[in-house]
Parts: sequence; structure tokens; C-alpha cells
Amino acid sequence: MAMLAEIAMDVVKIISLSPAVQPHTMKLSPTYWKEGTTQVHSLCLINSWGWSQIFHILAHLFIRTTSTPQSSIFFIFRDKGDRGEKGTPGKAGQEGPPGPLGPIGPKGSKGQAGVPGDACKTQHSAFSVGRRKALHSTDYYQVLVFDTVFVNLDEHFNMFKGKFYCYVPGIYFFNLNIHTWNFKETYLHLMQNDQAKVVMYAQPSDRSIMQSQSVMLELEQNDEVWVRLYKRERENAIYSDDVDVYITFNGYLVKPSVE
Repeated sequence: MAMLAEIAMDVVKIISLSPAVQPHTMKLSPTYWKEGTTQVHSLCLINSWGWSQIFHILAHLFIRTTSTPQSSIFFIFRDKGDRGEKGTPGKAGQEGPPGPLGPIGPKGSKGQAGVPGDACKTQHSAFSVGRRKALHSTDYYQVLVFDTVFVNLDEHFNMFKGKFYCYVPGIYFFNLNIHTWNFKETYLHLMQNDQAKVVMYAQPSDRSIMQSQSVMLELEQNDEVWVRLYKRERENAIYSDDVDVYITFNGYLVKPSVE
């Protein structure tokens, strides 16, 4: 009696299977027919089985059938087929969560020096002048004129008129120092244009003293700053001599309006 077992994956054919093998114990579907005087028992393997299950069955059949002289088993393997074409790539999966922060890397090398920038344009304005001659006020209002220059940047202080002209708008600091005259009144104003800003005053005394006044002013373009003597009923005078400078007038830009 011969039994033909066809494996669903079409890999192995088994011939002359002994009827002693029970198909249902191997989960095979049996089909019977007669060919001459020989009964053929066909077994079909379920497609979902893997290779380990297939070889397990073949080994079992080999053991059961080789014990019967009338049976024989033949294994016929088909040649390996050509490799199939590569399938289309699947869709990209969802983006995973960010990984943990890695360790800090080593410090990089120093980069090249950049291109030099444009030089900053700083605005300046300053003056410092003095007077070596004493002065008695003869007019009701009189401009105090100076004869000695210590500093006069860009000639912003006009020595002939005794006035500082603002060419750089901003905040300025001014300082006036004088020496009083014995028994004479000292009465001066620090002027911004035609407006008196601060006064310097000393009553007549038998002692002469040094007197000082300071102020900060905000100036506009072409503003004038100067010192005015003011004469009343008493004589107004300031002291100096040709040897030493007792009278000084100073000013400088603290902060320009536009930087």
C-alpha cells in the first residue's frame, strides 16, 4: 500500500506511506482513492505550519513507515526559486520621544578675530580761562572778559566777547572762581543767554576772600554762557594782579544730547 503526502508549501512529497500512520494525529486532512490494487492515502499539510513542524512530521513518518517492509519514503525537494522584487517601503513610524541630554563636549578652539569696527565718534567741548587784571564795574551791566587761556577745545569760548558758545547740545558743568576786594561789593551773575542762572555775591569787608560758584546747565545749539557784573549804588569790583591768576571760568560737556 502506498500513501502520497502532499505538503501545502509544495516543498516535499512523501510516497508509499504506511497505513499504520494515523493522519489525524498529525493534523492532516485525509483523502482516499484506489489505483489498481493499491490503496493510496493522500495527506495535505496545512499552509500555516512552519518548517519545524514539517520536519517533525517527516521524522515521525520515517520512523513509523520504515518498520514496515512493504513501505518506503522518498523526499523530493524543489530547487530554490529566484529572489523576489523588493517591496515598497512602508510608512514612516511615529516620532519617538527625545532622548536624554548627552554629556557636555570639550571646549572648542578659539575662533579668528573679527573685522575691526568703526571707531566711536565721541563729542567733546571744554574750556578753562582766567583773568590777570582787576576790574571795577563802570556800567550797570558789564561782561566779564578774560585774558588767559588754559583750555579751549575747538575755540568754543570766544575770548573777545567773553562768552562760551554751545556747538554740541547737552548737559554742561560750569564753575566760576573770583577774589573779592577789600571794602568793595562783589556781585556777579552766571548767565545763559539773557537769563541769570546763579549769583555770586559778597558784601564789602575789610578782608578779601576767594569765592566760588558751580552749576550744571542743559544747553541747546548756539546758546551763550557768560559772566555779568552787576553795579548798584555801591562800587562793584573783583581783584587780581599780573603775577597770579585769581579769576577763573571753566566749563565742559558732561553728556551730549545725541550720542
